[in-house]
Amino acid sequence: MKRIIAILVGVVLVGFAGLAIYATRDGELVTPEGDGLVTLEAGTFEAFTLPDYAAAFVGPDYKSYFVEVEPGIKIHILEVGEGYPVYLQHGNPTSGFLYRKVAAELPLDRVRVIMPTLVGLGFSSKVPASEQTLDNHIRWMNAALTQLQLEELVYAGQDWGGPVGMGALERSPDLLKGMVAMNTIFNAPRQERDLSTAHATVKTPVVGELLLEVFSSVFDVIDDFQGDPASISEDVRELYARPVFESGNAKAPVAQMRMVPDGPDHPSAEQMRAIEAYVGTLDIPVELVWGMKDPIIGRGLEPMKLNFPDARVTETQAGHFLQEEVPVEIAEALMRVVDQVEAQSAAEGGQADDEGAVEAL
Repeated sequence: MKRIIAILVGVVLVGFAGLAIYATRDGELVTPEGDGLVTLEAGTFEAFTLPDYAAAFVGPDYKSYFVEVEPGIKIHILEVGEGYPVYLQHGNPTSGFLYRKVAAELPLDRVRVIMPTLVGLGFSSKVPASEQTLDNHIRWMNAALTQLQLEELVYAGQDWGGPVGMGALERSPDLLKGMVAMNTIFNAPRQERDLSTAHATVKTPVVGELLLEVFSSVFDVIDDFQGDPASISEDVRELYARPVFESGNAKAPVAQMRMVPDGPDHPSAEQMRAIEAYVGTLDIPVELVWGMKDPIIGRGLEPMKLNFPDARVTETQAGHFLQEEVPVEIAEALMRVVDQVEAQSAAEGGQADDEGAVEAL
């Protein structure tokens, strides 16, 4: 009997070890393939026909295409509208589709809405977990914006979309003319502290993979972070989760949780310090729209107010993914910023004309 028990225990241990090895594998590059071409002012890009379950969430006027930022690394972009460029950056574990409700509330005859998806999520390329670094994401997103040949834009970011978007713009500082920040962080950590209990748990090797890749997934619980859990329906959950799992590389959600700095020595901290320094130089129209029922970053509003003491603040009863709950408030904030930017540009243009007239005299 003892021998049988020992054998069974050995089998269980070997099985667990195998599971742990499989779960903690680094993952491989998965490069999506397009099917045609999309022509923009900046040039021709690889078109991507959305699968039916995703196409159902957007209208026929949407453009869907890839920007290849490095060999094999493609960023999927949704775009709709014409006019002033508005760059909307999502975070973990969603995709550019997170802003579809916001876009529906915007005057698409006045603004060109650009919604990229972070590498590793949605229909963008999937990469090994070890390549999921803040520096890489910033470089990739900056390359995408550069290829689109934008001269200026208004930006909005939430979750990782805050540091990634702001970091990308820090590398092309002439682009940013106005901003809406939502439930994100721009400040570098000055002491050791985990963002949440979930982040503290997931950063443990093997444990994080088993919890959120093997036995469950972060997509199973994203409604827990909402002010109204019903705002994440099953079809919305599938919209975010299905492209990740069907790719064969679902490493991004856990890897991006581990990207969150838990102290000044974390690998992401250096980039966060550069972002914080850049934020300190900004003199642009800014609005803050905040989900106060967000259990992860809801308390981050006060530090953000210190970054932008003159910003208009809209507090809502939404949770973390507030784009799903309060798209009207976000769209209104964006258009107020766009209006300010365009008014300033017109005033500066008029002033330049006056100075030119005086010189002519």
